[in-house]
Amino acid sequence: MKIDMHCHTKEGSLDGKVPISEYINILKSQGYGGMLVTDHDSYDGYRYWKHNIKNVDKDFVVFKGIEYDTLDAGHIIVIMPENLKLRLMELRGMPVQLLIPIVHNYGGILGPAHPFGEKFMSFMNSKAYKRNPDILSEFDFIEVFNACESKMANDKALEMAEKYNLTGTAGSDSHKTESIGYAYTVIPDEIRKESQLIEYIKHRNKTEFGGKIYENTSRGKLGKAKIITTYLFWIYNKFGGWSRGIQRNGKLKKGYIERIDIIDNDKKENKDKTEYKGKDNNN
Repeated sequence: MKIDMHCHTKEGSLDGKVPISEYINILKSQGYGGMLVTDHDSYDGYRYWKHNIKNVDKDFVVFKGIEYDTLDAGHIIVIMPENLKLRLMELRGMPVQLLIPIVHNYGGILGPAHPFGEKFMSFMNSKAYKRNPDILSEFDFIEVFNACESKMANDKALEMAEKYNLTGTAGSDSHKTESIGYAYTVIPDEIRKESQLIEYIKHRNKTEFGGKIYENTSRGKLGKAKIITTYLFWIYNKFGGWSRGIQRNGKLKKGYIERIDIIDNDKKENKDKTEYKGKDNNN
């Protein structure tokens, strides 16, 4: 099954231009069987799919992910099991050394998005990497092809994946219709939920991936002026992270984990076998 492992939706990302329903239709028309929703610090795109589309279109697989803005390591893609929801993931600004154990402790996986991309947004250009290069070995995968990055940046990412024996993933990083379908990752057809995808990647399976570079990015149009947007992002991320610090600390003290009801579709007749009990208000 061919999937796009880096997707931004209008419902979940401030800079997303494409409603998730349209995103799905475009991918399906190009032979894709699924997508990983990776909105910026938000599960809103996935929530919209779950509450409005999931029961209508069951052939296309939508995985729940997030692109988390760390304090010191750029953007990190996080995938958590389907039976857990970490609202902490929607409060950006954690340092990567805190993010990694939290994600792993609850059965999730994570890896750098566009690792050789723009300053402040990408792991290999971050303070965390410069302080401790071998922190890469603590990740589970690395995005080795991003359709909105240069060939050189993607080639370097692939070298890092091979050096640290990390599974490579590919995604379009698309925010608008024109770049949808520019990258793909191939996974087994039987993978239909997040926990299965997590196990597949945890076992260091090598994926087939590919795509083409999208040349018409907004950053490319800005030319030298893009340095201004880079520093504006730094300000946005730093102040946003600090402003959410109190909320994060509160959730950490209270226990930031919520379990939600999971019903095996093959055993609906036996509702007593629900694996977890709790409330699911949003995810």
